[in-house]
Parts: sequence; C-alpha cells; structure tokens
Amino acid sequence: RKVAVPSEAPGGLEAIRSGHFGHCAYFTIITVEDGVAGAVEVVPNVPHVEGGCMQPVLFLANHGVSDIVVSGMGARPLAGFQQVGITVHYDIERALVGEVVQAFLAGSLQPMLPTMVCGGH
Repeated sequence: RKVAVPSEAPGGLEAIRSGHFGHCAYFTIITVEDGVAGAVEVVPNVPHVEGGCMQPVLFLANHGVSDIVVSGMGARPLAGFQQVGITVHYDIERALVGEVVQAFLAGSLQPMLPTMVCGGH
C-alpha cells in the first residue's frame, strides 16, 4: 500500500501537512508494508487549474497510491478518488506529515464521507 499526505514545502515526514489537497505544494507518499512505514517519496503536485480537481487524483493513481489522508476536499475529487480506487481518510488533528502517517498506521483515522466535503472556492 502507498499512502499520500498533502504537504507543505519541502515535503517529507517532518513537513507540515497541507490543509488543501488540491493546492498543496507536494505530496509525501509513504510505502506501507505489514503495517510499517517504509520508503518515503516526495513528489511536487501538478499545477491546479480551475475545474482541474481530477489532475491530482489521476497523478496519485499513476503513482500507485492506495490511500490519501486529507483535512478537506470538494465533492468532485472525493468522487474521483473513489472512482480510481483510492481510499480517502479524514484528519484535522495532526499538523505534521509524520504524525498523520502514525495515525494512519494505527488505524485511528475515519473515512471521509460525502457529507464532510468542502464547498466551492
């Protein structure tokens, strides 16, 4: 499994988690094997254009991501992640990417539901 966390520059486990997945600077992607965090990859987000919410979804799908942890997103990208088979987890408590990953590994994050989406910007 691979879990992605929207991240502020420079990305990585010590980075601050980005509050808006579509406009984040980077995605920190962590490979998880047998419940343990392994390799960490930092990839720059694709440019966000109005109405281009599917760009990061497809970008992460192409990187083999199976899960993403966000603090918010709109209905369109949430549906997009569901279409490509990426599970969206919700967390607003943790500030650092590493803390988010530990919560993911512990199984303490809830799935993001359609009732939790952000409105348009």
